[in-house]
Amino acid sequence: MGQVFFIPHGGGPLPLMDDPGYARLAEMLKSLHADVAGAKAIILVTAHWETERPTMTGSERPGMLYDYYGFPEETYQLKYPAPGAPELANKVAETLSGHGFQTEFDRHRGFDHGTFVPMMLIRPEADIPILQMSVLSSLDPAQHLALGRALSPALQKDTILIGSGFSFHNLKALQGRLDEGAAEQGKSLATQFHAWLDDVTCDPKLPADARDQALVDWAAAPGARFCQPREEHLLPLHVCIGAAQAANLTARKIFNEPVKGYQTSGYSWS
Repeated sequence: MGQVFFIPHGGGPLPLMDDPGYARLAEMLKSLHADVAGAKAIILVTAHWETERPTMTGSERPGMLYDYYGFPEETYQLKYPAPGAPELANKVAETLSGHGFQTEFDRHRGFDHGTFVPMMLIRPEADIPILQMSVLSSLDPAQHLALGRALSPALQKDTILIGSGFSFHNLKALQGRLDEGAAEQGKSLATQFHAWLDDVTCDPKLPADARDQALVDWAAAPGARFCQPREEHLLPLHVCIGAAQAANLTARKIFNEPVKGYQTSGYSWS
């Protein structure tokens, strides 16, 4: 099986705009260039696409979906002309069906910013086919762990899985709309949540069933709902962990920096 990554993709196109609050995140994404160089395909689960059933892009040449607003005009001219992966989509659909998931294809949807923003930094050549996949609108963490486990057999050694989300996704905080006291308290909560998240994700001594239960009950972790008022940006991590555990891969932390002052994490499994 190929490598697995959970990456924070930042706010809209800001990682591409030399925003100082995203500088370290942009550097980390660029550093993954060599890790994906040998891949023949990337399956990318994006937090910005929610569907009732697992849904995949089916076009040979996906377009662009500028799913953000209020940014400079040039950010609506960005292009990421990577090919799609319709043959891989069919194989993934067959694999997921064998594990009880009914799937769908969307042959018109383009790459949203959860895909094209990080990939413009990770692989600016846009030469690796990308299969974009949704998260589930149920927002059920157990379902996303199960989806990852079901997806694992489709991940050959030359296929990479990327979960594109954000381990800290409190927009009011990231946009500087908290007063000074609330912001300081929020930074403490973010530190606590990420200490918990790092332990659950990376501790090799933690049994798989205990890890799964902790991730199902993630909202009970310290600072959880401050960091994730709505969990769609966390759930790609559940998919990644489900797939990695099924393949007996080992986790390591690849990002451990504040974004806009708030602790944020990224991980890989190999």
